[in-house]
Amino acid sequence: MKNLFYLFAIAVLFITACNQPDDTTSFISGTYINQSVGEYSIASDTLVIEASESNNYFIHRKTGFNRIKNGKKGIREHETEEWNAIYDEGTKSLTETRTGKLITFYPEANKLMVGKREYKKR
Repeated sequence: MKNLFYLFAIAVLFITACNQPDDTTSFISGTYINQSVGEYSIASDTLVIEASESNNYFIHRKTGFNRIKNGKKGIREHETEEWNAIYDEGTKSLTETRTGKLITFYPEANKLMVGKREYKKR
């Protein structure tokens, strides 16, 4: 009888946990910004993430940067990239399909991480 009670309690906890909404998926779509300054460049990086079908997402990356040569800042240059990513409900992260980059979300801190690079949500 005691074992039956424990089994029932575990089943209720499991069902309740499975029905909890995933806060991360509601946080994912949006615009994220990263600013960085180094010895050789100054860069602004923007990720625009859009939900697609099922667990797929489109990511538009726009980067503006100035190279620094001999201590002088060069002209502003721009690059764009288009990424596709798949959301993993277990890890609550996106994996970019071409390069395997892992994109981890921190809704409570209003940010995401691509490797060691931090982006703030706008």
